[in-house]
This record gives sequence, C-alpha cells and structure tokens, in this order.
Amino acid sequence: MLIRALLASAAIGVVAFAQPASALSAADPLAPTGRWSIPERAQARTPPMGWNSWNAFRTEVDEAKVLGAAQAMVDSGLSNLGYTYVNIDDGWWLRRRQPDGRLEIRTAIFPSAQIEGGASSFRPFTDALHRLRLKAGIYTDIGRNACSQAYDLHSPNLPEGSTAEREVGLAGHVDQDIGLYFQEWGFDYIKVDACGVNVYGPDNPLVAAQGYTPVPPLIDQASIARTDVAAVKGLYESVAEALEHHNPDGDYILAICNWGSADVRAWGKDVGHMWRTSGDITPTWTRMLHNFDSASTRALYAQPGAWNDPDILFIGHGEFDEAHLTEARSHFSLWAMINAPLLISYDLRQAPQSLMDIWGNADVVALNQDPGGHQGIIAYASDDVQIIVKTLADGRKAAALFNRGLGETEVTLTAAQLKFAPDAPVRLRDLWDGTESAFTGETAFTLAPRQTLVFAASGTRVLTDGLYVSEIPGAVNVAVDGVVTPEPDPVIHRMRNAWGETRGSGERPTYAGWGGARADSSPYDEALKIDGQGFDTGVGVLTNSRLEIRNDGFARFQAKVGVDDSTRNTRDAVRFVVYGDGRLLAESGPMRFGQAPALLSADVAGVRLVEIVARSDALTSDLPLVAVWGEAALRR
Repeated sequence: MLIRALLASAAIGVVAFAQPASALSAADPLAPTGRWSIPERAQARTPPMGWNSWNAFRTEVDEAKVLGAAQAMVDSGLSNLGYTYVNIDDGWWLRRRQPDGRLEIRTAIFPSAQIEGGASSFRPFTDALHRLRLKAGIYTDIGRNACSQAYDLHSPNLPEGSTAEREVGLAGHVDQDIGLYFQEWGFDYIKVDACGVNVYGPDNPLVAAQGYTPVPPLIDQASIARTDVAAVKGLYESVAEALEHHNPDGDYILAICNWGSADVRAWGKDVGHMWRTSGDITPTWTRMLHNFDSASTRALYAQPGAWNDPDILFIGHGEFDEAHLTEARSHFSLWAMINAPLLISYDLRQAPQSLMDIWGNADVVALNQDPGGHQGIIAYASDDVQIIVKTLADGRKAAALFNRGLGETEVTLTAAQLKFAPDAPVRLRDLWDGTESAFTGETAFTLAPRQTLVFAASGTRVLTDGLYVSEIPGAVNVAVDGVVTPEPDPVIHRMRNAWGETRGSGERPTYAGWGGARADSSPYDEALKIDGQGFDTGVGVLTNSRLEIRNDGFARFQAKVGVDDSTRNTRDAVRFVVYGDGRLLAESGPMRFGQAPALLSADVAGVRLVEIVARSDALTSDLPLVAVWGEAALRR
C-alpha cells in the first residue's frame, strides 16, 4: 500500500507516507485527531419536525391552543410523517418565585399546571403530549429577561412582579431551570433565545422604564466585532452541559436562537442540535428569501445531529397563506431541500386542507428527512433563479428549480448539474404533482413567478466508482475553516426592514459566515478555478483549514489541488495534506497562485475518517489565501 502510494505520488511531486498523529503538536488546530469531533448525538439524526406556537399566537398562547394543535397533528396524520415536537414559545411564565428561584407557570392559561398547595408543574401537560406519542418543547432565554419583555409590552402574558421575579431567563439558574424543565416537568426540547444578552443594556430607555436589571450586551447584531463571541458561546455551552447532566440518555433537543449572530455558524454544530442562521422570519416573500439565503450556502456546517435553522415555517400567514399557495409550496420546498427543521406555526385546529396538503406532502417531507443528512447544494446561482441539488441516501438526487422573482422565467436543468452523465437518460418525478418525465443532456421548464419545482431524479452518475465530497456534505465536518476574522455575508438578500419601516439608510449584511468552507464554490462565492482550469465540483476553503470526512468503505481519496484564481493573497503558498484515522497519507509540495493544479491521491482502504488540511505555516500577507480541493472524491 505504502509503495503504491509513493509511486503514484512521485510523478506529481507529492510525498506520501504514514505518520502517527501523536507526532504532531496537540496545540495545533490543524493536527489530525483521528476522530469525528462533533458530539455523536442520538437525537436529531434528521431535522426536527413539529409545531411551534410563536407565529400562530405569539405570547397569547394557551393550553387549549397547544393541545388542539397536537391533536390535529395526530388526527391528520402529520405526526406519522415525523411532526413530533410540540413547542411552547414565549408567554408561558408567571414569575420566578423568591427566594428559591423556582419558575412559576401562568396557570390561568395552562390550567393543568395548577397543583396542590398553589404550586405549578408542566408535568400533566407533557404527560398529555406523551400519551399522544408526541414530544414537548419549551422556551427560555440565555439572559435574565426574555424577548417578549422588550418587544411585546402590550401582551397580557408577560412575567409579573418585582425586578427579580420578572427575571425568568436562565442567567444564574441554568442548572436549576434545565433540571426543572427536563427532569421534573418532562420536556424533550428547548429553544434558548438571546434577547437577554442583547437588548437590555444600560443605555436602553426601556430598561429604566420597566425596572429591569441593566445588562451590558454581549451581542451587537450589526457588528460582529462588537460581539463577545467567546462569552456567548460559553453561555450556550453551559446549557448543553446542564442538558447532558439532566438527560443522560441524550433524549433532548437544544435549539440555539441567537439569530445568526456571534459567529454561531462556526460553533453551533459543536454545542446544539440546531442554530438559527438569521433574524426572525416574517410572512413576506423577501424576508423568506433573506432567511433562506442565510442557511443555503452553509451545507458543510450541517450534518445528522446538527442543522442550520433559518427559522420556523410561516406557511398559512401573509404571503404564504391559502391565497398564495405557490409561495407557500416554495417556502416548504426550500426548507426541505436545505434540511431546515420543519416546524409548523399555524392554528391547526382550523387549517384549510390546501395548507394541510403542503405540510403533509410525504414526498417533500422525505427529502428533508432523508437519512443521508446531506443539505442541498446550490448548483446554479443568480439573483433571479437558483437550482439546488441534494444527494439522497439511496443514490438518487433531488433537484429544486427556484424562481426567486416576480416574472415568468425559463429554467434549464442539465445532467451535469445533477452530476449525471450527459449522454444517458435522466428520469424525473415531480414531487408536487406526481408527473414523470425523462431527458438526456438537458431539459427546460417554464416557472411561474415565485414558483419552485421539486423533482426526484435518477440517472447514470458521472463518477461511477465513488462520490464527490461536495455531494455528501452530511458526511463532512468543518473542524477548522480558516476564517481569521468573521465577516458579514454580503450575498444574503437585503429586504426592506422586516417590520415595515424604511427609516435610516437600509439594512446592511450582518450575519457572519463570509469566507467559510463551501461545496462547489469558493469561500467567497466564486467558481472554483486553478490557473485558469475550472472545476464544476470540489470544495473551496481558506488556507489553515481542516475538514473531517466519514469514509464508508471507499478505497481512495483524490483531488486536484491548488490556489484558487480568485484569491486576494497571491504571494503565499499552501500545502495540501491528507490524513487517515490520524496518520499522514499524502502531502503536496508548496502550491502558489498561478501554479497548475496537482493531483493528490491517498489510499484510504480501511480508513474510517479522512482529514484534509490546507496549511500555510508562514503567511506574509493578511489577505485571505483561497485554496481548492478540485473534484475531491472518495472512490472504490
């Protein structure tokens, strides 16, 4: 094996040998670990599905509404499709009892919570959901106060009492509250918001007017530089630790809700099961585009047990109501294709059949719940049209043709975009109307304004003996992405202010994530190209990055490597290194801008984890150095 690798590498100036990981510095983040570094979670192996109260009722939630939604999920068959979690959002609490700090439930709206002695417990409520074979979710905040106490002051269901009694968030009570929610009350899911460390600063007039404790903000949503990323991450890590302590069987979901701030893109997968990638969604088309864009390019950061979350569904409201079924189907299709959690937020007790048919489309749900866990990759991108392609566990593909605009448009789907052979038939099945068709090479469709067509596709693969790494993002973990300074992502759709205002100069990019690892694209949204040679498939990274790839029985890893033509750093060099189960397998020489791509190949037979590293030990420029793993593949 070693001799073959050496012979194969000699022709391209690559040194290939085996060296123990222990020989490398433990302090080096690019050193191989030989292990999948994300926690191996039993829960959320596919994106969580269910119902959330917020978009339907905001804080005016009550027990009848929640249990009515739960019963409708069961009676309609939605629960059989995987809609399992029934989540109470903000509005359930009365106060934090003094001096022991125990949270009290607003029993006027959750009457089953009233127990003997004047105390309150959600156990009867969660037991009722569990009897329906559903799971129960609850809401809290990482700080002292919740979002409604800043933004829903008209609500009849705000916490009451003294300053301390109204501090219902987790701050100072993480272990106490998590134990209460999960061990005593029997919840299975928790959404943890972040208003408490964002909007209750001493300069906010609201704080003095409402008698809140001033808290210097850890998050500045408009400035990643003014956000204390380490502190925010640490707070959520404390919640994760408490959840693990109080749920030793791992049967829980942690949903991080800090709206894409604090560089959560980089660490959310290590801490929670899902993390918001943007601010709150609203029932408007352009806001849906904004939320979709915040997650759609981050496929390599999500995998089974950890998901990008562009927020709960707004189907049934505004521009996604029963008078706008084209938009509603597009919203649902896009969330399914990018493996977003599917959380309905509508009063299901009175949902029309037209909406139930959207949530209940078993074929589209199956795309979202595919066990492969591969988020769809954008195969064609423009401001007008996108084509998203997703690899399914059984080897088929799904393709979504998305008309983002207000005019009818023609969209051409090619076999190459599906990574199918151009001279063999491709079979399509429309997952909204069930029609079947076939084409060779390419085919065209006319899409109505805001329409999305979704197909299951089968054909002859271009790569007949393996898989391109960009096809299987669910099997990839970006352990280190090379981003030195988090930057806002400028390609996310900039809509009018989500709450209808046009004061000021407009909404600017805010969510960090620009420059991270990308499938079939450079980190900065350019086509992959090395010394003028383009690559339709591959992985674009920044130098000083390390990616972990699960190997399911493949014998060889190979890629054409080099510095991307779009790099701003044209001075420095990068070395490409491949490890298998912690041992060095292959390494390139120094690669520079303008140098032709080199073939890097490694024998990975019997290897469970492949790690690929793009390393620059002595950078002379502070400009980003963009590297390419062109046509990176695992082969039989």
